Amino acid sequence: MDTRMTRSRFRSGIATALTAAVLFTSTACGGTEQEGAGTAPSGASSNATLALAMTAAPASLDPAQLQEGEQTYVWGSVFDTLLYFDNDAKLQPNAAESWKFSDDGLTLSLTLREGMTFSNGDAVTAKDVAGTLERTRTTPGQQQGKLAVVASIEAPDDRTVVLKLKQSEPALLTNLALAAGVIGDPATLNDKTTALDPKTSGPYTLDKAATVAGTTYVLNRRDDYWNAKAYPFKKVTVRVIQDRTAIFNALQAGEVDAGTVDATQVQQMEAAGFKMNKVEAQALANLVLADRDGTLLKPLADERVRKAINMAFDREKLVQLAMRGSGKATVQVFGPRGPAYDAALEASYKFDPAGAKKLLADAGYANGFDVTMPATVLSKSFEPLITQALGDIGIRVNWEPVPPQNAAAAVSSKKFPMFFFMDGIAGLTHRELDNNFSANGFLNPFGSKYPELTDLITEVRAETDEAKAAELYKKINAFAVEHALDAPLFYIGSTWATKSGIEYLGNGKTHVRAFTTTK
Repeated sequence: MDTRMTRSRFRSGIATALTAAVLFTSTACGGTEQEGAGTAPSGASSNATLALAMTAAPASLDPAQLQEGEQTYVWGSVFDTLLYFDNDAKLQPNAAESWKFSDDGLTLSLTLREGMTFSNGDAVTAKDVAGTLERTRTTPGQQQGKLAVVASIEAPDDRTVVLKLKQSEPALLTNLALAAGVIGDPATLNDKTTALDPKTSGPYTLDKAATVAGTTYVLNRRDDYWNAKAYPFKKVTVRVIQDRTAIFNALQAGEVDAGTVDATQVQQMEAAGFKMNKVEAQALANLVLADRDGTLLKPLADERVRKAINMAFDREKLVQLAMRGSGKATVQVFGPRGPAYDAALEASYKFDPAGAKKLLADAGYANGFDVTMPATVLSKSFEPLITQALGDIGIRVNWEPVPPQNAAAAVSSKKFPMFFFMDGIAGLTHRELDNNFSANGFLNPFGSKYPELTDLITEVRAETDEAKAAELYKKINAFAVEHALDAPLFYIGSTWATKSGIEYLGNGKTHVRAFTTTK
């Protein structure tokens, strides 16, 4: 799940805390001591360990095939990104110690910090960064579109990377702080071993002997990492536990130190001495109506059909049945903490199956129609509810099984006119905009365009005044809801349970999920 699901860093925090920043859709706490990263607190053990539970295994550790969401727990630990977002959603230096745009906004120059090495001791150079970015830019996958604005990449010297752009793109810096901005070794990226055991640039290496792909990932800290002092956890164990009840049991048994639990389990966890921390919205569950031009599925070109789909869902009931109350119904693709969100829009599509049927009949589909959607690891538990809701208004759904490693490719393949997806949200509004509605957006595989929307997107990208940009984002959001470009269902919340001695620091502003320990 894309629950700003995850660049993972386990680093020291401020004052007396040892911090592990775990990002669900963004990067984690990189930086230097001078930038506020801090060092391990006095008296704290540099041999501390941490065990976390996550619900989805990484599909691949190949930089070009990385998926955000909880999978970042693993890949965010073994790869550095050029930049990162701190817990207040502020962009910070990481592997790149500085960056600068040209006056016309068409050239981005990044200066790498000195002393970085790969896990085998080889120096990380600008050629490695340029080679990784170029491969991601030209390789089909979830990250390719994030670099679509890049025309060329140069490495004029060992510490300088220059990106020439097709047009000005403020969101590029955001992408370089997330999966699209990781640093790999171009000489080994095409090796078959990369998907499971890559040559790493980040603060941890994968313990191949102790790791069982798809089940358990054991990460060992690199003491030769350029910012090793910021990572006090000598070993981090990430266990893949798909069932919340199993996570609950693992927490109580002391098998993991932190994990998410259902709202119905909160009282029991508190009684057992665990501290609970609730985040209302860290991801969006969205039925993406991708084929809005009707290329594969003609009905989707009709706005009345898209509105009918929106009216088919009892979103409040979905939150209770699918998420056991850990979420919030919504009709908006933008996160509730960002400037695009408008509470008034939530009344746009009430649950009304009869009204939905009438809209379908008015559009010429009184007998409904058939649609095939990809059955992925993300959709599996929601498929019966989606099938029933759409079936009740006459839309017959066939789910085509897709292997976990092909989930991202299925979304971008243009094979499926509709698909269910979970995307991380945390106030990075321009990122949410690009993912969903830009011509190269990952969740806009058919490249649907609307003149009014295109004009608004162009205008907001050029706007430097935050208040004016916020109004433009709201207009974009209103357009998307009014014309039913998608059928968002609910925000996915989470309740973190942490054992005594560990504190959860995530504030919901960004995808950063931080933990501290005072032991």
